[in-house]
Amino acid sequence: MSATSSLNAFCWPASKLGEAIEELAVRTRLLDKRPSMADDALSLESPEALNGDREALDQWIEAAAEWVGIEAEPLDFSYSEVEQMLRLSGPAIVRVPARGDVEFLAVAGGRRGKVVVLGPDKRLHGLGAGEVRASICRELEAPLLAGLNQLLDEAKVPERRRESVRSMMLRESLSAVTLRDCWLLRVAPQASFRRQAIKLRLPHRLAAVVVAQAIQYFLLIASWWVIGRGALEGRLDLGWLMAWALLLLTMTVFRLAVAWLQGVISIGAGALLKQRLLYGALRLDSEDIRKDGAGQLLGRVMEATAVETLALSGGFSGLTALVELVLAAFVLGAGAGGSLHVLLFCVWLGFSLLVSWRFYRRQEGWTKMRLAMTNDLVERMVGHRTRLAQQPRERWHEGEDRDLAEYIDSSRRLDSSTVLLAGLVPRGWLLVGFLGLAPSVIAEGASMGGLAVGIGGVLLAYQGLGKMVGSLSQLTGASIAWDQIAVLFKAAARPEVKGSPSEILDAKASGGGLGEKLISAHDLSFSYGERGEPVFRQCSLQVYAGDRILLEGPSGGGKSTFASLLVGLRSPDSGLLLLEGLDYRTLGARGWKARVVAAPQFHENHVMTGTLAFNLLMGDRWPPGPGGFDRAEAMMRELGLGELLDRMPSGLLQMVGETGWQLSHGERSRIYIARALLQRPRMVVLDESFAALDPESLRRALDCVLAHSSTVLVIAHP
Repeated sequence: MSATSSLNAFCWPASKLGEAIEELAVRTRLLDKRPSMADDALSLESPEALNGDREALDQWIEAAAEWVGIEAEPLDFSYSEVEQMLRLSGPAIVRVPARGDVEFLAVAGGRRGKVVVLGPDKRLHGLGAGEVRASICRELEAPLLAGLNQLLDEAKVPERRRESVRSMMLRESLSAVTLRDCWLLRVAPQASFRRQAIKLRLPHRLAAVVVAQAIQYFLLIASWWVIGRGALEGRLDLGWLMAWALLLLTMTVFRLAVAWLQGVISIGAGALLKQRLLYGALRLDSEDIRKDGAGQLLGRVMEATAVETLALSGGFSGLTALVELVLAAFVLGAGAGGSLHVLLFCVWLGFSLLVSWRFYRRQEGWTKMRLAMTNDLVERMVGHRTRLAQQPRERWHEGEDRDLAEYIDSSRRLDSSTVLLAGLVPRGWLLVGFLGLAPSVIAEGASMGGLAVGIGGVLLAYQGLGKMVGSLSQLTGASIAWDQIAVLFKAAARPEVKGSPSEILDAKASGGGLGEKLISAHDLSFSYGERGEPVFRQCSLQVYAGDRILLEGPSGGGKSTFASLLVGLRSPDSGLLLLEGLDYRTLGARGWKARVVAAPQFHENHVMTGTLAFNLLMGDRWPPGPGGFDRAEAMMRELGLGELLDRMPSGLLQMVGETGWQLSHGERSRIYIARALLQRPRMVVLDESFAALDPESLRRALDCVLAHSSTVLVIAHP
């Protein structure tokens, strides 16, 4: 029996691929609970449409995963990495070649040379990694096997060695071949931060840190008791010294474990936070971005790094301090001072919290002042040329001296609070703590062991207070910086309308015939949240496939706002908007934007710092699929940018943007047009895209647009 035949019982057909994704997500705990939705939403009525069309399959799997509530990412791997990928990549969907159809394995994970898969019977099965690898690579190896077997016969290789020799020769021949038959399943970026942290096992590792810290300090206390008792009694025999050495050695092991766990948590939590903030930045509304200046946006980026660094380092230090302070209270209670010593320690902690609160308030005021000055400086730098031309010289630095004086005064107050917190809290406790032992010493009722434990408790509390003071500054800075980036963190959780995955395939299929209704807008009205009056009322428009529409009007008349409704960037306050007879909730954000694409106005469109190819293909697919670079280059030349492309030393891989190749206004406009056309939509909306072009370039760009898009809406001034 072939490897493929033996796997048939564990493979999912394409018609049940959506069910496989959902079931795998639930079994591997990517989801908290099974989503409630219609059964036919994840079914493929035409599985044969996926045969040989990797791009369509990518888009459908990504949309199906999004519909379920997770994220799917295509994974490319080399021939030699197949077994390693199978053992380490779960949960994942893996395509298995089959005769006449497409079949998939739902890989849950790997262990001990086995691949754990979820079968159609909803049960987990362990399969040999070699068996699964053979099934995946069967089509790739088949053309080479006949020649290899003949070569082995001619070389008279013994039968017992043929399999290993054949495997090595296949590995050598196919080492450069890349397979693209795997999709990783992950927790969605917009999922709750708690679920993402649980998937990374951060709470478990944090609990392990607490336990290891507690054991470490118990060992430290025991070592203090052993050495302190021997020193105070005036005798240290070999047995007690060996016990003390063993305690210290064991404590070192737990200390190393704590350091390792803290590193793992820092890397995982830092990556998770960055991913969340980046996704939130991409989900911000354009209106939210317009409200902030360049200085505030830059400040958010800087504070994001501060939150990660300060929160993690301060959090670990604070956690250690908390463990030490709790243990110190127990040790003080068991020492010579007893409950009176514990009460004295609690009073001192209360005093420390009051001093800390004062420090927090002053640092908060100082940080806000610093951020305001930074934002103002960036804004002045951005508008420096305008200030030189329009503002009198004597007013260039108006208000700066006053701001600096207030900042210096705030810094002095903060420094005084810092000195009080760092100097008085831990060192003052040493004096108070040893005074708490004085009654027991004077009364001569304390044993040597009790006195040693009491001294150890005082020193442990001193160490904990010192770490608390050190972590407080970092946590305070992180808390204040959080106010700057909280909007990004919250934006990541904004819900996005999900459409049926089957609509993704329809979006890339050839559209209906000319003359069929594409967009139907009835009585649309829209107003911005802070404005009372609507931008427009009861606007209606019918767009048929093949229409070429020119929309003219004065500045501020609502043309661009109306276009943003058509492309799905905004939702109307009232009215009905249909695309191919379906509303936005049916198609979803992904399905709608795959059909209608816009090239916004110049001030709302950007050339990113990256390669030219990335800027052209970012709306379609990145990394690009087969033929992506060729299509991008052909589009550039059709738009009259061939000379620009030829001048670039790296061609499409030339870095462009703020730190790369500088582009003119007209070149940027045509790149925006190319970016929209390369997405191959049913309809293109060009918002003043031709304003910066000379007549010859305009004619050429317009011919290119009409050649690549049958339905066009152009917005321009009269």
